[in-house]
Amino acid sequence: MDADAAYAPPAYRPGYEVVAEKILELIAELELRPGDRMPTENELAARMGTSRTVVREAVKILSALGRVRAHKGRGLYVANDEGMLGASRWGGFFLPTDLDHVYMLFEFRRVQETAAARYAATRATPAELHTIEAAAEMCRQGHLTGQAALFDQGDDDFHAAIAAASHNQFLVAAVREARRLQRQSNIIGLHGGVGSHTAEAVEEHAALYQAIRRGDPEAAADAAAVHVERTLEDYRREIQRRVFG
Repeated sequence: MDADAAYAPPAYRPGYEVVAEKILELIAELELRPGDRMPTENELAARMGTSRTVVREAVKILSALGRVRAHKGRGLYVANDEGMLGASRWGGFFLPTDLDHVYMLFEFRRVQETAAARYAATRATPAELHTIEAAAEMCRQGHLTGQAALFDQGDDDFHAAIAAASHNQFLVAAVREARRLQRQSNIIGLHGGVGSHTAEAVEEHAALYQAIRRGDPEAAADAAAVHVERTLEDYRREIQRRVFG
């Protein structure tokens, strides 16, 4: 690393993004649980030294991500999350801008998604195989046409379909919740900047689908592991780009 890179200024982050991160840290610091009332927008603005408008934008992001619930006339609350595996506990501890948390999340994803792929290879029904294939094709079309929303929807559907084909409801819940947390780290921590390896992801999806279709559990698990690892590399590249330019 050269001297200029070592002292490169941090990438610009919008104020509402920074405040959204601080609100999550405050929830953890105050040990607030789902359903607990939070400080008001005015109190948050005073505590964080910013305007109520910026706080309101941050709350909108956190509401969309399922971390905060706003009740008109009643205030702000930590959102209830009724995920099957107690996702509210995960959400209470997970900080989407903490790189250690992000890397731990990817470790967890690798474990659960290789297991889901392995089971799907021996349990998937013809209808479930069709759903997996259709989701992979949606992803491909999103990539080819440059439609990020279509790609993201196909990506979510693809991983959800493989989990469903595992016929293990605990894996279904775990895959869903881990991907929800990963989405938070992308939106809050990296401002939606991850996604440069969509072409490779399309190929990885195809390899994973073919292994499941062949009924080869070890090949399916290996393909899932490769996909998760390469997604993590995409995160690392984006983090390096933001830190060092």
